[in-house]
Amino acid sequence: MADERKTAIVTGASRGIGLAIAKRLAKSGYNIAIVDACPLENSKNAEDEVKALGVDAKAYQCNVADFAAVEQTVKQINDDFGGIYILVNNAGITRDGLLLKMTEENFDAVISVNLKGTFNFIKHTTPFMMKKKEGRVVSISSIVGIEGQAGQVNYSASKAGIIGITKSCAREYASRNITFNAIAPGFVKTPMTDALTDKQKEAIFELIPLKRYGEPEDIANVVNFLCSDDASYITGQVLSVDGGMHM
Repeated sequence: MADERKTAIVTGASRGIGLAIAKRLAKSGYNIAIVDACPLENSKNAEDEVKALGVDAKAYQCNVADFAAVEQTVKQINDDFGGIYILVNNAGITRDGLLLKMTEENFDAVISVNLKGTFNFIKHTTPFMMKKKEGRVVSISSIVGIEGQAGQVNYSASKAGIIGITKSCAREYASRNITFNAIAPGFVKTPMTDALTDKQKEAIFELIPLKRYGEPEDIANVVNFLCSDDASYITGQVLSVDGGMHM
């Protein structure tokens, strides 16, 4: 499967923002490793959509919170594609609730997937990037990781943690020519935001200066930029893509 193209790993890439990122990077000529916790048959459509853009693509089933499983999956991706150049940490879950009613299980689940999952993939992909002396890591944080949000203590903590990981790794890996940046989306049209009530959606809409919700492609375009040569002097940054909600 390996060819001269560089390879990008995108977690949580079977749908939504992750799939949009995978397709945008494919349009820029990268081979794509689609990683998702869902059964492989559920990622088949995503794999076919990416392949249709003229690059190699393969889906891998992996729970990003499982340290050993991530290590095995990353090694397999490297074997299959002959190298890893880009990592996009996009996989994430929510288990919303006010702190007074939040269970330990729901706190741990969100931290494990969103924050530990990001650590796991950085831990296991960067050695391959270091061998090539180049790499790009982009992690998807959130506006709530910057501002906080009632009812999302676990999610906000996980997304704030991603910012901390990004800045620390940017310092650690700068001498190895590996850049680390984060994107903090506002409210983007995805199955996750579709679950909001009409009243919640109306309240959020009033907070957006541009008066529209984001599209998955809005996030994907910024990921593509941060992975490009045009962004080679950008590292340790958090770029808000939120229609002006956070200024």
